[in-house]
Amino acid sequence: MRIGELARRTGTSARSLRYDEHRGLIVSARRANDYRDFDDVQVERVRAIQFYLGLGLSIGQIGGIVNCQGTDAPPPANPETTNCCAALLTLYEAKLTEIDARIEALSAAKARLRERIALFRAHQGHTATPAGPAPAVDRAAP
Repeated sequence: MRIGELARRTGTSARSLRYDEHRGLIVSARRANDYRDFDDVQVERVRAIQFYLGLGLSIGQIGGIVNCQGTDAPPPANPETTNCCAALLTLYEAKLTEIDARIEALSAAKARLRERIALFRAHQGHTATPAGPAPAVDRAAP
């Protein structure tokens, strides 16, 4: 299939696919007219790349996963179920630790924001006038 068809089937752009190919994440054959020709294996490979990008992995880390059998070999449909990448579990655990740290930092920031909002609202309650906003002043009057 041509690059446009691969892009349509995977929901990604042709530009991203060219980049992935340049980085060795996907492979194509060249037709006589020099167009790229992708096989159906590349559809699953692009979907795997998208999955790993969604986990927050870098292109380098993804390359290590999908190319664990060598850069010219297509990856297994599901690298997690094979023994091709011994470091995959370590990578997943490190990523999970990183995500946990980010969640903890965001939770602390959320708590601080809630405290500030409560202080702000309490302060508003003490300074507001019961009659509503102050009347407008007519600066033109003598």
